[in-house]
Amino acid sequence: MGVSDTQIAFWTSLIMLPWTLKPLWGPFLEMYKTKKFFVYMTQVFTGVLFGLVGLTLQLDHFFSFSIAVLTIIAISGATHDTAADGVYLNELNAKLQAKYVGWQGAFYNIAKVFSGGALVYLAGQLEGEIGIRNAWMIVMFVYGAIMLILGLYNMRVLPSSQSVVQTSSLKEGFHTLKDVIITFFQKKNIWYSLCFIVLYRFAEGQAIKIIPLFFKASRADGGLGLSTSEIGLLYGVFGSIAFVLGSIVAGYYVAKRGLTRKTLLILCAVFNLPFAAYAFLAIAMPTNLYTIGAAVVTEYFGYGFGFVGLILFMMQNIAPGPYKMAHYAFGSGLMNLGFMIPSMISGLLSDYLGYKEFFIWVLIATIPAFVVTWLVPLQKPEEEILATE
Repeated sequence: MGVSDTQIAFWTSLIMLPWTLKPLWGPFLEMYKTKKFFVYMTQVFTGVLFGLVGLTLQLDHFFSFSIAVLTIIAISGATHDTAADGVYLNELNAKLQAKYVGWQGAFYNIAKVFSGGALVYLAGQLEGEIGIRNAWMIVMFVYGAIMLILGLYNMRVLPSSQSVVQTSSLKEGFHTLKDVIITFFQKKNIWYSLCFIVLYRFAEGQAIKIIPLFFKASRADGGLGLSTSEIGLLYGVFGSIAFVLGSIVAGYYVAKRGLTRKTLLILCAVFNLPFAAYAFLAIAMPTNLYTIGAAVVTEYFGYGFGFVGLILFMMQNIAPGPYKMAHYAFGSGLMNLGFMIPSMISGLLSDYLGYKEFFIWVLIATIPAFVVTWLVPLQKPEEEILATE
């Protein structure tokens, strides 16, 4: 549609900022209605906004308008994240939280694969029949319909034992936010921990925005020249299966060995080294879809396997304390910032270097993750127990 890689990577990364800032307004959600209310209202609101995104695609300056609406969707989505976590923690006891946390993570990532796979495949099928703009307008309408249905469904069936009447004042909300921030930065080894959660995804942040653009770009421009449907197939079939397998294997692996230095280094390696598969594709330029699919499988398996290390680290080294949910949200927000910033510059780098040199650079960019993984102090189990008391 005539938009450069630099613009795509920069703006679609910048609008992720609300997921970094969400801890700042999280405490104020306690002051009005219930967490269930914010869950279904943000779903309905997001559904309407996706419909608007579809309509903007018919305008001359569609990119500016669509990014503006997607920014509002991002704020709504980040608010939904906080409220949904609140419902999860309020409605389930500790045993059930542990039982379903794996399912929660799996559905979160399966949703991303469904979005980048099945719906992209649908767009590709429609492009040849009704044109690119109309095809993606229909897909945005599908997104909107899904969110509206989820909102109406959760309005009726989502449990809510939380009282609607809140006693917190605005002053108390600011006081709580201040205490959350102060106690977060008073945690033991917090600066080492922040370096870890920011740099663990440094290479991924750069690669993730460019991979589908590399797949789509013509071979004359150094890309693989795949169709939209083929890209959807790669992510929706190859990627989803590999991710689920990686997540399951990682769960058993960490459950058996615990989060030790050696375990964390292995998780880091499996998370970062598969980016070599994309360097291979950029150099070899294969035409066989199964060869390209094997690279996607390698990367998604590594993503599913290695991401567990980051989540467990935040649960065991960032979250423990009196503000467990808020501090975990704070940690995940800063983690998102570490992903967002390299994503913003990735398009500029790929346009300047070319795809082959860019993916070689991504391999070099994995080095900081290994350094911080080797150096970060790990909290001992007895320290975690004391932190929660």
